[in-house]
Amino acid sequence: MRASLIQIAVEEDESVEARRLRVAALVRDQAGSADLVVLPELWTTGAFAYEEFGREAEPLEGPTYEAMAKAASDAGVWLHAGSIPERAPSDSGSASGEGPLYNTSLVFSPSGDLAAAYRKIHRFGFDKGEAVLMGAGRDLVTVRLPGTTLGVATCYDLRFPELFRALVDAGAETLVIPAGWPERRRAHWTLLAQARAVENQAFVLACGTAGTHAGVPQAGHSIVVDPWGEVLAEAGAGEEVLTVEFDPAKVGLTREQFPALKDRVLGLEPPRR
Repeated sequence: MRASLIQIAVEEDESVEARRLRVAALVRDQAGSADLVVLPELWTTGAFAYEEFGREAEPLEGPTYEAMAKAASDAGVWLHAGSIPERAPSDSGSASGEGPLYNTSLVFSPSGDLAAAYRKIHRFGFDKGEAVLMGAGRDLVTVRLPGTTLGVATCYDLRFPELFRALVDAGAETLVIPAGWPERRRAHWTLLAQARAVENQAFVLACGTAGTHAGVPQAGHSIVVDPWGEVLAEAGAGEEVLTVEFDPAKVGLTREQFPALKDRVLGLEPPRR
């Protein structure tokens, strides 16, 4: 399987509409060179541009959905289109008349159909920013592709290993993580990506952003890690397309050769008293 991680540079002098068109063209450029394309978290606004979330929020089937569905179909690829600030439908009791916001990832099939949507479960901000502006997702999401099953997570989720264990229990073999990870914690990004790969004996495809979001320099360094923790490919700091070929069958082989997952105890049965 060939995957292309498109490490988008998000800069304030480019409008959301212009970036959407540019990214759609980048996705189309992967036709014939990738089976799976992955975009970063909140690339329309920037993950730290909190003041833009409400202004640029869109319904699930909004302009980004439409542009990415068309790009996936044109390129004939599976597309993890990163995430958008989603404005959910309002309920009748909403005082503002507006529905809640979510950090929502979209996955499209090569025909342009929506294969899955994932609302980020762990919100970053420590009682400010995303943590208070956006609602929390509740559902695990996996997507079956020819040859592998994707487990879908987003950025800050990477720090919570129990989520990835649950994805593996749901059948995930390739963990896909779009992010807007800051440069000042880049060492954690690399370390955690490798840890999630090793402990779950799965491939990790982690796609970050470049540029600066609301004054916060981004880490870039998108990374692909195999089930043994070996880094197969890593991007630099700027915008680039990171393309890597990997064999999904290696997951099953690794789990058979070194069956550590079979020795799990905690989380499977109630502890003895």
